[in-house]
Amino acid sequence: MTAFIRFADLCAQGRAKGQRVFIRADLNVPQDEQGRITEDTRIRASVPAIRLALDAGAAVMVTSHLGRPTEGQFKPADSLQPVATRLAELLGQPVRLITDWVDGDFAVSPGEVVLLENCRLNVGEKKNSPELAKKLGALCDIFVHDAFGTAHRAEGTTYGIAETAPVACAGPLLAAEMDAIAKALAQPKRPLVAIVAGSKVSTKLTILQSLASKVDQLIVGGGIANTFMLAAGLKIGKSLAEPDLVGDAKAVIEAMKARGAEVPIPTDVVVAKRFAADAEATVKKATDVADDDLILDIGPETAAKLAAQLKQAGTIVWNGPVGVFEFAAFEGGTKAIARAIADSAGFSIAGGGDTLAAIAKYGIEKDVGYISTGGGAFLEVLEGKTLPAFEVLERRAKA
Repeated sequence: MTAFIRFADLCAQGRAKGQRVFIRADLNVPQDEQGRITEDTRIRASVPAIRLALDAGAAVMVTSHLGRPTEGQFKPADSLQPVATRLAELLGQPVRLITDWVDGDFAVSPGEVVLLENCRLNVGEKKNSPELAKKLGALCDIFVHDAFGTAHRAEGTTYGIAETAPVACAGPLLAAEMDAIAKALAQPKRPLVAIVAGSKVSTKLTILQSLASKVDQLIVGGGIANTFMLAAGLKIGKSLAEPDLVGDAKAVIEAMKARGAEVPIPTDVVVAKRFAADAEATVKKATDVADDDLILDIGPETAAKLAAQLKQAGTIVWNGPVGVFEFAAFEGGTKAIARAIADSAGFSIAGGGDTLAAIAKYGIEKDVGYISTGGGAFLEVLEGKTLPAFEVLERRAKA
């Protein structure tokens, strides 16, 4: 990954003083039916970039998307007003909400923060229209991208403005993501181990194919592991799998083997006769799965082997729990993986909603090297794609 401009550096150099700073944050928070925010992690995560700008003496504009509004058709449920209220509480100062802001018919003073209404209400935002991009760039002296969750989308406030603003840079949240991804995938300390789990191979096939050329060990879990077990000639009973993708699974195994790398196939599993939290769990050898068995977790022998290997890893990339960890009887594999990652001296990066839920459940937040904030963006990075936000910021840095 090439160089990019960091907002923190601009502030340290005094280049933000008195400047109009436009921050694209990710404030897309969940709300109840009354519009009350039920979880504010993303708002709190946006505060460091805003504080940087305020401390540097900038006039600060912040915007974000919220939900899936129709461009040009405002509804009260689409409004960022609840976010403005919460942001003001966190900052300890007023935060005005500005509507109809694209043409710049508003003023912001140094030391002030305004929140610009839901950016996806602007006509041309999602398709990144050149006309909108030009107007966005004219609003500011410095554009700060600090929303990794939108980094895989080339939209007006994530890409177009980065092309047209006088200066475009990465905020602290995005810069941390870019650094962590480079450390894990561009210059990894070996051995590099990736854990990719989920219900279907089809949803993560391109990720598996991309990682097969990079990693030293590719641990698969969940329904994905079941398809790989079929590829290895094992029976999986009535477990979730995709038999039509067995050929693809075999190709990944062979690609890894050709490089002297490995896709570990479970040697034991935890099965049940039905999918339920109170179902009876039975540990079986992988060769002994019955026709009416459902595989819901890896077995303790497999978990121990994988845990030992993870503790020796130089770099770990984790996306997905390896079993139905929401059910106590089938959480052993995921718990063992989580604890091994926590105990590893290697650098670890984790992403994906279920992965974050597992990290929270086992209390290892402080033991994971970096926890990614973007689901879709994180998956596209694992696919080997260059995210639009990364590309445009790196290009602007070279200009």
